[in-house]
Amino acid sequence: MSTVTLKRVESAADRKAFVNLPWTLYAGDPQWVPPLKSEMHGLIGGLKSNPWFEHAQAVFWLALRDGKVVGRISAQVDQLVLEHLGAGTGHWGMFECVDDQMVADALLQTAEDWLKAKGMTRAQGPFSLSVWDEPGLLVQGFEGAPTVMMGHHLRYYERLITARGYQGIKDLHCWSLPIEKPFPEMVQRIVAFSERNPKLVTRPVNKARFDEEAALILDILNDAWSGNWGFVPLTPLEIAHVGKKLKPIIFENLVRIAEYEGVPVGFMITLPDINELTRDLNGELFPFGWAKLLWRLRAPKVKRMRVPLMGIRKSLQGHRVASLMTFQMIEYIRRVAITEFGASEGEIGWILDDNGPMRSIADVLESHVTRTYRVYERGL
Repeated sequence: MSTVTLKRVESAADRKAFVNLPWTLYAGDPQWVPPLKSEMHGLIGGLKSNPWFEHAQAVFWLALRDGKVVGRISAQVDQLVLEHLGAGTGHWGMFECVDDQMVADALLQTAEDWLKAKGMTRAQGPFSLSVWDEPGLLVQGFEGAPTVMMGHHLRYYERLITARGYQGIKDLHCWSLPIEKPFPEMVQRIVAFSERNPKLVTRPVNKARFDEEAALILDILNDAWSGNWGFVPLTPLEIAHVGKKLKPIIFENLVRIAEYEGVPVGFMITLPDINELTRDLNGELFPFGWAKLLWRLRAPKVKRMRVPLMGIRKSLQGHRVASLMTFQMIEYIRRVAITEFGASEGEIGWILDDNGPMRSIADVLESHVTRTYRVYERGL
């Protein structure tokens, strides 16, 4: 049997091979949506293209057999993870691999050895590259294509990872629901009651003041999510970077800010499923992909909408007003998604498996879990 060698990604050719590998592995998978290669290069390109590197370090490797790339992986140490989640926690991610345990073990061993050399005592993954990018491995829901900014993986990855001794420590769920028909009567009553409360207003985001609005939303997010498993705060540079990336796919009526007594205290971001608009681009924006995408984004019509982020400031969590503003934002956005974008399906997620309040909202909306992503851990 041919030996497997690991090559650290250093040159432009290495980075190209690292980014391009999924096109080979997923060639026969009808549900895979090719990511934009420019986005992938930006993700791994260091501080010049990704402000996450301001507080984190990552190394990338290719696995080769007989000169052919058969796998890839990253290993990363994030100072904010160490500060907020505990010393000794290292991450790996960007995992892609042929169905061969020898290759998978070589990749994981290499990442683990690097983490141990950095003083880490446990390895968690996959995180590609952080909890704010694509966390977790798809373990349920292979039958459908992922929505925008969600990952898709090959079924055998779970077997390769668990055979290495990794145990699942957290599940992240995506909940799907039809939105063409009105929500259940209970939700309609809650929305009607919220509209009679003069202290509560939910307004569309104002793209004319986008930088200011984005900073406001992400400030609420950092507060609202601070008690969640895996949470690390976004830095000012990351907030500006996220705002810049999201701006082209933000539509005012799909993003709402909730104000209580004139003070912004909550938000809900909904995105059209841009995967439906980029799938045929095959990851390439040049020479003509960018023009196609810009044209499609002028007035996108999509089947699905995704709610990637929503939150209420901790000071109001558990209060009745939090429930009122949450359902009001959901209902107002549902109406816009149907009338302006032609959507018929919504997705909420991901939602942590132990996030009781969000699971309760999903249940009330009569939604159901369609995909599950799992984060694994192994002692070093």
